[in-house]
Amino acid sequence: MRVSARRGAVIAGVFAAVVAILAVVGYLAFERWVDTAVLPRMTIATSPLVVDRNDRLLRPFTVADGRWRMAITPDEVDRRYLKMLTTFEDKRFFEHPGVDPRAVLRAAWQFVAAGGEIVSGASTLTMQVARLLSERDTRSVPGKLQQMRLALALGRKLSKERILELYLLHAPFGGNLEGVRAATLAYFGKEPERLTVGEAALLVALPQSPERRRPDRGNEEAHAARDRVLDRMVREGVIDRDEAEAGKREKVPDGRRPFPMLAGHLAQHLVSTHPERDVHHTTLDRSLQARLEQLAHERARRLGKGVSVAILVADHRNGEILASVGSSGLLDEAREGHVDMTRAVRSPGSTLKPLIYGLAFEGGIGHPESLIDDRPTDFSGYSPTNFDGGYRGTVTMREALQLSLNVPAVALLDAVGPAKLVARLGRAGAHPQLPDLAAPNLAVGLGGVGITLHDLTEVYASIAEMGKAVPLWASRDDPPAKAKRERVLEPRAAWQVADILSGTPPPPNAPAGDIAFKTGTSYGYRDAWAVGFDGAHVVGVWTGRPDAAPVLGLTGISSAAPILVDAFARLGEKVPLPRAPAGTLVASTAQLPPPLRRWRHPETGISERARGPSIAFPHNGTTVDLGLDAGRNVPLALKVRNGAPPFIWFANGRPIERTPFAREARWLPDGPGFVTIAVVDRNGEADRVTVYIE
Repeated sequence: MRVSARRGAVIAGVFAAVVAILAVVGYLAFERWVDTAVLPRMTIATSPLVVDRNDRLLRPFTVADGRWRMAITPDEVDRRYLKMLTTFEDKRFFEHPGVDPRAVLRAAWQFVAAGGEIVSGASTLTMQVARLLSERDTRSVPGKLQQMRLALALGRKLSKERILELYLLHAPFGGNLEGVRAATLAYFGKEPERLTVGEAALLVALPQSPERRRPDRGNEEAHAARDRVLDRMVREGVIDRDEAEAGKREKVPDGRRPFPMLAGHLAQHLVSTHPERDVHHTTLDRSLQARLEQLAHERARRLGKGVSVAILVADHRNGEILASVGSSGLLDEAREGHVDMTRAVRSPGSTLKPLIYGLAFEGGIGHPESLIDDRPTDFSGYSPTNFDGGYRGTVTMREALQLSLNVPAVALLDAVGPAKLVARLGRAGAHPQLPDLAAPNLAVGLGGVGITLHDLTEVYASIAEMGKAVPLWASRDDPPAKAKRERVLEPRAAWQVADILSGTPPPPNAPAGDIAFKTGTSYGYRDAWAVGFDGAHVVGVWTGRPDAAPVLGLTGISSAAPILVDAFARLGEKVPLPRAPAGTLVASTAQLPPPLRRWRHPETGISERARGPSIAFPHNGTTVDLGLDAGRNVPLALKVRNGAPPFIWFANGRPIERTPFAREARWLPDGPGFVTIAVVDRNGEADRVTVYIE
């Protein structure tokens, strides 16, 4: 018996040793099995996001495969949703190593009891993350074992916070929606930081069967699944019965909402310029951007078929762009909404005139109260006329700029030089485009140059900043380098221009004196502009057709200026314009020094470059069709500018008309052929043209 007892003890010891060795070997093998698991790629492409100055979403973009997958962290998600998620999906998420042993034993027992059919998968949140990352089939036993292996490996190498973040990023919510942020934006139209009880429960239920329960397709299933989650949360003590009942009364969304698309043009520009960035941080204000996009949409519809609107708002004190509206609707094909009209090169009409006057004031050849003539004038073959075809005679430079008279502006530009105007535009940061790379000429002052709304707004920002250039910028990721700002205008001259513009007659039903602004209309009613500023903000407005087709009646004062006024109203309380700099001459015309009382051209010493008569019509060398070959008796209209009446008209040396005061006459030719038309004024000055009449 003693020998048998000894032998039994030896056998038991050997068996225990073998079991221990096998246990150690098994443990080591298990450890190696887990440690050698190849982890899937943790980083995956997320939707590029464009956010405003307070990091509020302006516009997201899909990833390359067309899915919405937006970066999110647990700190950015409603805490109650996270509690409901972990309670429903993985109650011991923060305790187990990635696989819950209790759940595995329960699933194994159910598997055996069901005759080899999987009844419960024992899936934890970590295991779900493993499946989402590896995209493997986990319905078979080998697939489930590989899922568990990967989950254990993730649990060892990642924090619980990181695993939860991966779930929030990858969980499927139906269609091309991945992640909780894409789901809340698509189904609820809001960020996931604050959710109702019903919304949170729906988000817990959807990933279990995302296609069957999609609210936009299977509303009844989504409704039932949400209610089951709410009932479970009551049993688990996460919410009380009243909260659950309130959640069940919430309407389940029956469709998807469009993702935010604010500042669409600017967002697209930033993403295409820097595709490597996940988030693009802008200086824009989301609320202001939304208000101005709505304003542009409403006004474009009133202005007519095919007309679009662009608006740019910036803080001229630091150059930060607060709103950038490139069109009246990004997806409006009828108005070519895809074209960013803040960057389109167009004719600025009269909007460059303030800079012309500023150069004259800076050069000491003019003052706001200096008198200047608005009369028909020929500038070496260039004969500008006013928009309404009339002339005002002698006016102050203040009145000339406020009324946007053309002749005084061209006379001043002739004195300061078109090249100087273009150079100062460059100092302001603008990139004016001349036709066929031609040299600057007098037509530049009346819109004979191309410029963008962005650049024009930048020019006005420099005037608002007492003549200092203000680079306008919108990306907080690429702020402008700190450098000495260029001088566009001398401070006193800039203030004088701003003071004049603050008295510009406002559009109907708008208050006067709140802002300094100027309007402009390009040739043929193709572009209407209004640009203005107060003590803090500068606003530029463009209206017209992106295809440059004319729009009858489209003018700066009637079409663009009302939008400018409304844009400032949406900015809030206006900031007063600054006071005059020290040394600024503030005086009436009579109080000015004699050289400044009446403007004289610095080269000629007279107020008009050409005093003799100039035939305005017909033009020399042209053919005039009067229908003479058809037997019609239509008189030829004769027009003269400049000179002193009375005028005597001649045809081939024969007197045909004398006009004591009028600058127009009519003559009926004898027949077709060449004819020389001449006119002589009372001073004996003359002009002549030769034309062919048919």
